[in-house]
Amino acid sequence: MTASFVEEDEMRTFKITVSYDGTRYCGFQRQARETTIQETLEEKLSRIFDENVRIIGSGRTDAGVHARGQVISFSSAGKIPTENIVRALNSILPEDIRALKAEEAPEGFNARKDACWKEYEYRVCYTPDPDPFSWNHVWQVREELDTEKLKEAASYIIGTHDFSGFRSAGSSPVSPVRTIYRSTWEKEPDGTLVYRIVGNGFVYHMVRNLVWSMMQAGLGEKSPSDMAEELRRGRGEFENSPAPARGLYLARVGYEPYKEE
Repeated sequence: MTASFVEEDEMRTFKITVSYDGTRYCGFQRQARETTIQETLEEKLSRIFDENVRIIGSGRTDAGVHARGQVISFSSAGKIPTENIVRALNSILPEDIRALKAEEAPEGFNARKDACWKEYEYRVCYTPDPDPFSWNHVWQVREELDTEKLKEAASYIIGTHDFSGFRSAGSSPVSPVRTIYRSTWEKEPDGTLVYRIVGNGFVYHMVRNLVWSMMQAGLGEKSPSDMAEELRRGRGEFENSPAPARGLYLARVGYEPYKEE
């Protein structure tokens, strides 16, 4: 439907893509005593829709984690035209949260349950002298990394695996079996190393734990092929720790089967 006219009490389902710098937020999910992305978005959406809005996010990013393409969904009988939502929302959101796109979705659309895949990126920078200006957005390391070893370690992650060994304590009781479609390291012109991973789902701290293990290979602390062995082992059966939250970004969410670019 065109959004220039909305019938009385007509419920619409919305899909909104947002980006945010997670530095000063205690994660995405609403909490009782902390400022979160969900709370902030719901407060501003409730203002522009003139009713109580509750949203569903495609993923619950942790404290300090960022997003380039988080997707949220909700239903509302609010009268604001769809094409006005992004401008109205950005006019009242804090500057570290931006609405990128708003569209109407089929009734019952759920940003989390209907997602077919998600892409995360993790950013690492060799910084022998710490840089205060990028501190909140990359994992700064003081030792040079072997890029080829990082790439080899990443290659073992592609495919379907039981990621129990890369799931942190406190994870929801969901299956640890996930299928990974892409797992690559790339170097940007400024020297920043970017890890990209696409999968049909992720368990708690999975990406950060994988990055930490790959980094040990890149630093020469272990062999890249050790990653293949770790993927066959359970939680606590090998040394592991989450990489810092500040380097992680939810990059994209797909609602159609993944196709290699």
